[in-house]
Amino acid sequence: MALIALAADKGSPGVTTAAVALAAVWPRRVLLAETDPAGGDLVYRSAAAHGGPLNPNTGMLSIAATARRGLVPDQLWDHVQPLSGGLEVLVGLGISEQAAGLAGLWPTLGRAFASLADSPNAPADVIADCGRISGDSPATELFPHASLVLLLSRTEPEAIARVRDRAAALSHKLHGGSRGASSLGMPLIGVVLVADTNNAAKLSGQVNDMLVHAQTGARVVGTIADDPAGADQLAGRRRGRLEKSLLIRSTRKVTSDLYQQFGAAWSVPGGPTGATGPVGPAGHGAAGPGPAGTGMSGHAGAGR
Repeated sequence: MALIALAADKGSPGVTTAAVALAAVWPRRVLLAETDPAGGDLVYRSAAAHGGPLNPNTGMLSIAATARRGLVPDQLWDHVQPLSGGLEVLVGLGISEQAAGLAGLWPTLGRAFASLADSPNAPADVIADCGRISGDSPATELFPHASLVLLLSRTEPEAIARVRDRAAALSHKLHGGSRGASSLGMPLIGVVLVADTNNAAKLSGQVNDMLVHAQTGARVVGTIADDPAGADQLAGRRRGRLEKSLLIRSTRKVTSDLYQQFGAAWSVPGGPTGATGPVGPAGHGAAGPGPAGTGMSGHAGAGR
């Protein structure tokens, strides 16, 4: 099973951009879930596969009623909408006030997300965009069911200090206390840096050393390029060869590294690791250009 949860502590490091980019290059079928309690962005910025707008009432909002009666993982697909590029999305809430309708249901959603990869009918991994989190954010109730929690951070000193402290707090909450790098708990807490590609390797090493020294129980798992032009292409605001952008090339590297380390544990029947692109329904390859295909055009994601 593979539920990958993305989050940030404060500011706008680009959690949604990173989540969409990861989903776009994920090597197996993937469901992108907008689980930010503050509300999602895709419904406002993305076109549906039929060319019209996404339905704001189909997604996290509609799944609440189903989940209260119990949730079988395959039922998630009843609330999913495909974007124009082929990416399958569970649209987020419209406004933060709607999060009250999901009170008490976050663990149920977490179990369903984590178990979707084991579905005999339509297996898929789930990438959850949890937005900005704090200690009492309901989205953190997904984390115990995740295979990996990724904290996104820019590289300003205050941002790095915050991600260090947030990683330590999450480690204490999820693992029962601080852990050194030699005894990482599950789910693994990873840090993804949004950085200039010219000094990404050096910064990664320095931040990782800091995380280990502080016994946060986290480690740097990769860097995504600070690429505003690529983010605009991903969001449909700018034309260009998205697959050639620094954003997508660096995200592919992060995904490749993650699969090299954890792919065997995430393998599911009918979805072998190492595929060149996500698989579509009934095991067929995803058709057409877009983030889920090779052309990566026609998709309007969101940047946050």
